[in-house]
Amino acid sequence: MKENNLTRRSFLKTSAVAGAVGVIGTGSAGLLSSCSDTNKKNGAVVPLRESGTYYIPELPDLATDGKELKAGVVGCGGRGSGAAINFLNAANGVTIVALGDVFQDRVDGLANSLKTDKSIDIPESMRFVGLDAYKQVIDSGIDVLIDCTPPFFRAEHFKYAVEKNKHCFLEKPICVDSVGYRTIVAAAKQAQAKNLTVVTGTQRHHQRSYVESFQQIMNGAIGEITGGAVYWNQSMLWYRDRQPQWNDFEFMVRDWVNWKWLSGDHIVEQHVHNIDVFTWFSGLKPVSAVGFGSRQRRVTGDQYDNFSIDFTMENGIHLHSMCRQIDGCANNVSEFIQGTRGSWSSNGGHVIKDLAGNVVWEYDHDAEKTNFKQTDPYTLEHVNMVNCIRANKPIEQASETAISNLAAIMGRESSYTGQETTWDAMTASPLDYTPADLNIGKMDMSGYTTPVPGSGQR
Repeated sequence: MKENNLTRRSFLKTSAVAGAVGVIGTGSAGLLSSCSDTNKKNGAVVPLRESGTYYIPELPDLATDGKELKAGVVGCGGRGSGAAINFLNAANGVTIVALGDVFQDRVDGLANSLKTDKSIDIPESMRFVGLDAYKQVIDSGIDVLIDCTPPFFRAEHFKYAVEKNKHCFLEKPICVDSVGYRTIVAAAKQAQAKNLTVVTGTQRHHQRSYVESFQQIMNGAIGEITGGAVYWNQSMLWYRDRQPQWNDFEFMVRDWVNWKWLSGDHIVEQHVHNIDVFTWFSGLKPVSAVGFGSRQRRVTGDQYDNFSIDFTMENGIHLHSMCRQIDGCANNVSEFIQGTRGSWSSNGGHVIKDLAGNVVWEYDHDAEKTNFKQTDPYTLEHVNMVNCIRANKPIEQASETAISNLAAIMGRESSYTGQETTWDAMTASPLDYTPADLNIGKMDMSGYTTPVPGSGQR
């Protein structure tokens, strides 16, 4: 899809100290501080990447009308239900025709919501239950798969969907281990060859404030990127107490966000968003990671509730990654990137500062609200997906998301083991979180223990 200059509908805000700042260029060209550095050439800012060499989504309020699209939802819990509504709100002429989950009550719950809220009646014959429900949904005549299962399942679902020539929306993360990573990468290559559109749930790629910040940085607003720090620190996430009627499988899957094999741990399941911002903006992947973490107050499951990772990127710069899910602690969900000419942060807004700490650019959220009716990135990612499908200009995001996803896996594994991990080792690793006795029933839960660094237990 053609590049879209978002700053036509928003404007730059400068601080009171911006007298030393000169504005150059047109459209989304960045702001220029009075400091001199290697990112200037003949008095002009040198872009990090030339316009047209990177992807910028078009983000209108509603997708352009076109051919009818039928979607099927696999994973009908909270996120699947939300994504279903996002898809329906993104365009005219789209509908949902099939639902699948491992639990009947989840399928029926979403079916009831669709009928009540959207007047969409999913017949019993199009409601599928079980571990193979995804195949039945994909084979039911849909155009688009909306996959929002616990993360462990997504790689195989994506592989099958691409084999069956379906466009995909994959909630993040898209894998939890090295085997899943390789499955994703192979399926993504097939999707590209088949001209299929694949959008992932890294919704910051469809959030106007992040997209315009990305443009500013690509235009050279902070100079060469020299490092950064990313955070997802919040209170304890939800959990499910085991109920007497639940078997082992049902307990773990209903409590999936607390189990390593299902969620990948919260550095993968949640913090991947922030890691993804840095890999997206920098265009770099990590070559190694050293980290640590621990379990302090988590109630169920077998995973950690805090991580701190030092990533060394391809060009030698460092990224600090920090995430925590513990009540009563300082919270911060944001990203910070340092450059040779200044810095960018999403904390409290999207702001670029020069090396003296003066604000030289700030995304105008008020202007966005004035100029657009739709500001929800969870809906806008579906707007872009539908537009790409209808215009036959496919976008394939799984390959890019796989990079940030594996980076998070690297950090997790280093923390679990207490050892350095490397990109090359992790991409070739036999690491596979698939339970030996995976079934909808009793499972051997003796192996689901919290990792102890340095002990060989993981």
